[in-house]
Amino acid sequence: MEIDRLDGRTPNQLRPLACTRNVLNRAHGSASWCQGDTKVLAAVYGPKAGTKKNENPEKACIEVIKTGQSGKAEREYEMLLKRTLQSICILTLNPNTTTSVIIQVVNDDGALLPCAINAACAALVDAGIPLKHLSVAICCCLAESGYVILDPSKLEEQKMKAFVYLVFPNSVLSNLPEGQLKVQGGPMEHGIITSVTQGAMPVEDYLHCLERGRAATAKMSAFLRKSLQPKLPID
Repeated sequence: MEIDRLDGRTPNQLRPLACTRNVLNRAHGSASWCQGDTKVLAAVYGPKAGTKKNENPEKACIEVIKTGQSGKAEREYEMLLKRTLQSICILTLNPNTTTSVIIQVVNDDGALLPCAINAACAALVDAGIPLKHLSVAICCCLAESGYVILDPSKLEEQKMKAFVYLVFPNSVLSNLPEGQLKVQGGPMEHGIITSVTQGAMPVEDYLHCLERGRAATAKMSAFLRKSLQPKLPID
């Protein structure tokens, strides 16, 4: 059974992607990430000496601040972003330091958290923060009919039965030795960094989302790698 999408996309089709590095002059690193009409800016400051209270001084600390409205949803977004970014950063290289990641939502037209994660990852690269590997994030939605769609718009999100945010590692650009390329004990290509569901989703539908999301992020990984390649000066 096919499902009609308002913008004419197929269920597996992503919105147009756009990524730009070094968009803010005063930040140590910055990037913008767009998926369709959703746009997020990320700025990185640091690492600065010292860590926050209750953080381990023997490791680097990642601090995430989402500008704009402040509420429970925003705090949850910050927590998820922090945990995801900490998992891809090499925290032992700059102990007792804090790196701040500032997230600004320019426009929210769906899949906001994955866009913010992708923007933050690009900004960390732009700032030269040591990373184990890159990450790519995507949103998968489950319709009432049981059909799965990828990268929903805001209107599609509102009509869905449930959805899941998935973050996968990009093993191609890992800085770790081959023997350490594991996520949660398994090979990196089979791993998952972050998984957050909203709404009721049966296990078989979740596994379907996982399969579809992992397949779709291959395209996103290639796009991210291309976007982060240094641009050579033109003679």
